[in-house]
Amino acid sequence: MIHATAIIDSKAELGSNVEVGPYSIIRQNVSIEAGTVIGPHVIIEPYVTIGEDCHIFQYAAIGAAPQSLKFKGEKSDVKIGRGTIIREFVTVHRGTEFGGGITEVGEENFLMAYTHIAHDCITGKKVIFANNATLAGHIVIGDNATIGGLVAIHQFVRIGDYAYVGGKSAVVKDIPPYVIASGDRAKLHGLNSVGLKRHGFSQETLSLLKKAYRIIFRIGITLNEAIERVKAEVEQAPEVVNLIDFIKSSRRGITR
Repeated sequence: MIHATAIIDSKAELGSNVEVGPYSIIRQNVSIEAGTVIGPHVIIEPYVTIGEDCHIFQYAAIGAAPQSLKFKGEKSDVKIGRGTIIREFVTVHRGTEFGGGITEVGEENFLMAYTHIAHDCITGKKVIFANNATLAGHIVIGDNATIGGLVAIHQFVRIGDYAYVGGKSAVVKDIPPYVIASGDRAKLHGLNSVGLKRHGFSQETLSLLKKAYRIIFRIGITLNEAIERVKAEVEQAPEVVNLIDFIKSSRRGITR
């Protein structure tokens, strides 16, 4: 159902069973796929693609120009993945030419009220952002990560798969997969054991990750030494390999 007060540009494309609430504005070059619900007073700017079965609540603003002094009005995009929930007053900004040209929110993400996703950010599947989570530009977040309320993440930081960032944290370095981090500035506080168990990780995998975590972060050797020791002493399960590869590819440095 399209409410009579909604304003939809003739160049916008809406799939079957899309609902648009009162006073929402959908501009040109927007594509909204089947089954998505757009609440009242939502603004969707040009060059936004929204997947199937999303729900965008009132006063969200999707696809505004990035807050970057380098941006010169070039075409860039926002992509919202299937099944994503976007709550009140969330803002998601377009990408920039120098940052890849797209901001992408993955499938089945949950963005609680006042979350901000800045230009050129990429999130994986089933990421949860609690109220007022704030991402600067060029951030990459892995699958099944959880970002607590009032968390501020510095530009170019990466957050690994299944990581949990506690509320009111300031994150300035990469956070590895499978861990808990919190604080100002954020520090590691062990494996995200509860979250991993909820996602069906076996006890054997948890034990391997725990051993790798201890070698890398708790015995006081360099990261390079720790990586070589983990390779020699810990079974190279996919999760252990993922942890090592994440650390080796870090450019900002690793939260410890």
